[in-house]
Amino acid sequence: MQTANVTVLSGRVAPLETGLPSAIDKRPIERNIWLSPEGLNGDQQADKKHHGGSERALHLYPLEHYHYWQQRYPESSGFNPGAFGENLSASGFLESTVCIGDIFQLDEAVIQVSQPRSPCFKLNHSFMRSDMALTVQINGNGGYLFRVLTPGHVHPEARMSLLARQWPELTVREVAWRFFNDPLNKAFLGRLSECEVLSESWQSKVRQRLQSGLVEDWNKRLFGFMDLPA
Repeated sequence: MQTANVTVLSGRVAPLETGLPSAIDKRPIERNIWLSPEGLNGDQQADKKHHGGSERALHLYPLEHYHYWQQRYPESSGFNPGAFGENLSASGFLESTVCIGDIFQLDEAVIQVSQPRSPCFKLNHSFMRSDMALTVQINGNGGYLFRVLTPGHVHPEARMSLLARQWPELTVREVAWRFFNDPLNKAFLGRLSECEVLSESWQSKVRQRLQSGLVEDWNKRLFGFMDLPA
């Protein structure tokens, strides 16, 4: 049974180095905070159409990934917990060991994995690398999102433990990798279409792919509208 302490983080909208408004830079909370179905009290999003909401109330990013990024880009100094916009930072909850639909106790609250993270161009602006979001997508190490089943208070260092697993064959790692690297695999899409706990936004894309045989355009999400250094 997965159990560990997790650092809880929150952020407010501020301009990045390029001037783009974002709340991607999260910082550890300093006191107990209320977790509602919409997310942590006081945690902000600049683009509420694509971030936050009941299906994306929390983002967990495995702490282990930071070593990978530090090794890959040793000249960069920004790879510290909170830099990927995560609300929960912890070791022991890798995408390969967590499944879509997993239910966790988080202090007083109960949360459920709803989808892998779909990395967006704000990662490019945050790290000043034009291909950062694409690299995260290809590698499948973007973390994952939660819905809140039971609201409650959480501590700055919260206790998180697995309560139930409904879809053991759908690890976040496999779902993210196949969704972005083998996007028209009918057997895989068929399995996803049966997973009722997958977020509606991802279910909608699964239905569209099965019906049309086409993949949605990722360019705007991955690259946005401003040129950055490669």
